[in-house]
Amino acid sequence: MPTPRFLQLADVAEVLNISANQVYALVRRGDIPAVKIGGRGQWRVEATELEKYIERLYTETREFIDTHPFGEEAEQPEDLHR
Repeated sequence: MPTPRFLQLADVAEVLNISANQVYALVRRGDIPAVKIGGRGQWRVEATELEKYIERLYTETREFIDTHPFGEEAEQPEDLHR
């Protein structure tokens, strides 16, 4: 069975392991692009947009790690390195 092109917010929440309310907030803030479909305005996220969002998070996380090192060297005050 092929992967659907559009996902419900509940499906996105399951992929990201967060609540549907958190996905709704991400959509409303524009962090995850989505469309409203139908007369009742059902939100849908295109699967490719979800993958782009996840890749963006990986990039942002790598940048954070690069600028905020973690470990023995990063945690010790300057005096202890002498």
